[in-house]
Amino acid sequence: MLRSLEEYLGEISAALDSALNIRNFPSQHEERHNKPEVETRKSKELLLPPIVLTRSKYEETLIEPSINSTRISLRFKKVDDLDRLLSSMFMKFLALRAEQFLIMRRVPIEGYDISFLIIHTHMEQLYREKLIEFIVTFLKEIEKEINEMKLSVNSRLRMAATQFVANIVR
Repeated sequence: MLRSLEEYLGEISAALDSALNIRNFPSQHEERHNKPEVETRKSKELLLPPIVLTRSKYEETLIEPSINSTRISLRFKKVDDLDRLLSSMFMKFLALRAEQFLIMRRVPIEGYDISFLIIHTHMEQLYREKLIEFIVTFLKEIEKEINEMKLSVNSRLRMAATQFVANIVR
């Protein structure tokens, strides 16, 4: 099920546009608290069915909407060990700076690389279109950054191997 990146991002954008119809809805179980239903999962009637978008068997997006919050989880392409190493290091780097991203969760959902949690206050403070654009751009840039890091590591390795072989031959 390999699809083009633009088609995949278009589907994510359309799914996010419908999933971000969230509003202020207080908790039914705790008085004077407004907790994200997608996180607490106490009221099944307030949860919508999750949306799973797959580009390939390595790349997937899970969108979990509810009445007052939406959780977006992303899994990136990791074909080999270098991809796994680079993406895990990059995601740890971003997790340390999660509070600067406002919507990023520190710990992703099991099986995914990174997760975002958008609650009703974010929708009151931020523009929906800008949030969707941020997530789509984030997906594009992460893939590009990991590919650039992989090329950089491979070129450094090639240079080191060349120097090593040159020193042995002398």
